[in-house]
Amino acid sequence: MIEIRFHGRGGQGTVVASILMSKAFYRAGWQVQSFPFFGVERRGAPVEAYLRLDEKPILLRTNVYTPDHVLVQDSTLLHSIDVTRGLKPGGWILLNSPGTPENVERYAGFRLAWIDAGRLAARHGLGTRTHPIVNTTMIGAFARVLEIPPMEAIEEAISEEVFIKTGKNIESARDAYREVHKVGLIQKAGTG
Repeated sequence: MIEIRFHGRGGQGTVVASILMSKAFYRAGWQVQSFPFFGVERRGAPVEAYLRLDEKPILLRTNVYTPDHVLVQDSTLLHSIDVTRGLKPGGWILLNSPGTPENVERYAGFRLAWIDAGRLAARHGLGTRTHPIVNTTMIGAFARVLEIPPMEAIEEAISEEVFIKTGKNIESARDAYREVHKVGLIQKAGTG
């Protein structure tokens, strides 16, 4: 079983991102389970969503406490939330960041990737320049990082579930798939 935790803020489409990924994985033949966790339900508040996938039926019905991978839609969360909480060693962390994140040493033992999803979403007219909607962009990047599901499954999930600017959302996901930066495993300072 693979477990994924999504971090974002209310209004950014974090829950929608987890649902789109679940539908893409389902289309690719996986068993899936997707659900949100809300703290304070207001725009801008931290939000988590979870996705489980497996090749056999999923019977587990709990929150995800030790994810295999983490997707972070809003890099400002890095100042207030430990996105590595419970993350299994060697797991991927995908950050929405305009450049290489600061203090990468804090991700030692994990694999790191980043994409400037805000820039791509704004380029495709998703949201506004100051508040881009990055969820479809992030899942395109995440599919490339994980090397699953196939991009075609991402595109089909977006086509079925996103009814506003569907083509632009698909284009942004495709661009993110091509442009994501995979740093790989972060070593502790002073090691190999």
